[in-house]
Amino acid sequence: MSLQALASLPVLPPVNSAHRRTLGPIATPDRLLLGPGPSNAHPTVLQALARTPIGHLDPLYVELMGEVQELLRYAWQTDNRLTIPMSGTGSAAMEATLANTIEPGDTVLVAVKGYFGLRLADMAGRYRANVVTIEKPWGEAFSLAELEEAVATHRPKILAIVHAETSTGICQPMEGIGDLCRQYDCLLLLDTVTSLGAVPLYLDAWKVDLAYSCSQKGLSCPPGLGPFTMGPRAEAKMMARQGKVPNWYLDVTLLNQYWGSDRVYHHTAPVNMNFGMREALRLLAEEGLDEAWARHRRNAERLWAGLERLGLELHAPEHLRLPTLTTVRIPAGVDGKAFTLHLLNTHGIEVGGGLGALAGKVWRIGLMGYNSQPENVDRLLNLFESELPAFHPAASPAAVAV
Repeated sequence: MSLQALASLPVLPPVNSAHRRTLGPIATPDRLLLGPGPSNAHPTVLQALARTPIGHLDPLYVELMGEVQELLRYAWQTDNRLTIPMSGTGSAAMEATLANTIEPGDTVLVAVKGYFGLRLADMAGRYRANVVTIEKPWGEAFSLAELEEAVATHRPKILAIVHAETSTGICQPMEGIGDLCRQYDCLLLLDTVTSLGAVPLYLDAWKVDLAYSCSQKGLSCPPGLGPFTMGPRAEAKMMARQGKVPNWYLDVTLLNQYWGSDRVYHHTAPVNMNFGMREALRLLAEEGLDEAWARHRRNAERLWAGLERLGLELHAPEHLRLPTLTTVRIPAGVDGKAFTLHLLNTHGIEVGGGLGALAGKVWRIGLMGYNSQPENVDRLLNLFESELPAFHPAASPAAVAV
């Protein structure tokens, strides 16, 4: 470069190094994640995540996209054409179900029985829906009669309900709800975040129109993808909109061009996350849904029996309990957070605390995907038996400070 050219270059200010840090390579501890999520990823999934990335329009990746879609249909038991993993966590998939189907002024009925029902109501309101909520105490489920009364009264365009409520450990019975929504011409939207891959799910048989989930619970994949599915009735409502979907990134009319046959670029997909999702779904199909569901049930029953044998009280009634998430009432006088910190810092085991109305009242124990194993149940029960007594009010300060 000539001196004249160099002289014409702009004079840049000096680099500000105030925030520069010299760090070593990342080091993370080994944890056994027995909280409400994430769960530990399967080792095979972690190996897939570490593979060399390829382009998001590479023919091999395009083939993998189709495999992921087909295996998601199997996991959900649906034939829905629009079944894709959203590039984002489960909350992105949650928002996508609402963003694509709500038009301003639509009545959306949200059946709230825990924290994530409240989140659905909040999101729906942000898309200018007329949000109506019905509520049950945090530890109960809705009856079909209660839902029918609300649907008949409010005539919503969408009924949104959580199948597996992570905040309470309640599994919502689904018999008849889909037929009810067809009778009153509304869409049925189902949160399956804590049930996909681990709890019986039959979207088509239940006549579910929209559903979403996450990658980091029953599927044994790290967080980062949000499975999403849309049935024909929901697709028809989306295509009949008067205006654009008010969220560009989650617009399924655009994403369909990438995940459909056209493969038109929309955004740079998280290629390696989809490597992991593909392997997670492959492992689920290899095990078989029936066996995966039965495994989660066996291990949950082992946990429930052990906790009750120790004199602890379970929050959810047995006929509504989630096999993936167990809520345990914290004994009177026990500092529940102190005990969970002890488990984490001393034994590397994560157990969750309560949310919302159950904050400080329950522990939340997750047995999801790869972590749903009898040895994990026994390890946790042994720690509850040997170390929880030190956290009771009668225990000496020295005993608690272990």
